[in-house]
Amino acid sequence: MVVALLGAGLGAWWWSKDGGGDDPLAGRPWATDLKAGVSYRLPEGWKRDEGDLVSAFTSSIRTEAEGESDESSRFGMVLTGRGGAVAESDLKAQTERAARSNAEFFNPDGSAEQTESEPTTVGGHPAHTVVLVMKGGEDGETRLRLTVISADAARSVFLMGVAKPGEGDEQETADAVLESAKVL
Repeated sequence: MVVALLGAGLGAWWWSKDGGGDDPLAGRPWATDLKAGVSYRLPEGWKRDEGDLVSAFTSSIRTEAEGESDESSRFGMVLTGRGGAVAESDLKAQTERAARSNAEFFNPDGSAEQTESEPTTVGGHPAHTVVLVMKGGEDGETRLRLTVISADAARSVFLMGVAKPGEGDEQETADAVLESAKVL
């Protein structure tokens, strides 16, 4: 009996330890956003934005290919922020509304199609994730993934990944950052 419990405990530790499993960001350092109350993995080749952010966001990381000033270049970005309390029953509507609003901000001249809207959990906290694909003419598609987390009775936390093109390495890495999130 003791051997079985010890084996189960070691197995659980091995499976959940930092750097194990199929986590593509395993072993990468954590970026911590104390204002929002969230931590997430910092992918290789990505950097923290040191510049001013729009007031809705509290932290940002990104990577861009050569020609950062070229609007048609490939890029990946994750932004975080905080909000007031969101009841679990309101998460879907609030997340969908916020995703549409952000799509309009990032792509004012284009259209956006919602491709996913799923309830989820982040560290045991109820959450909801919405994915929109923004179309911007000749520049191709940009993908926006927003997860809103009901952190506690007084606050919510969000993480938003934006990637261009809408599929590929940038999108996969932005998704992995969102999936690595931990509420503080």
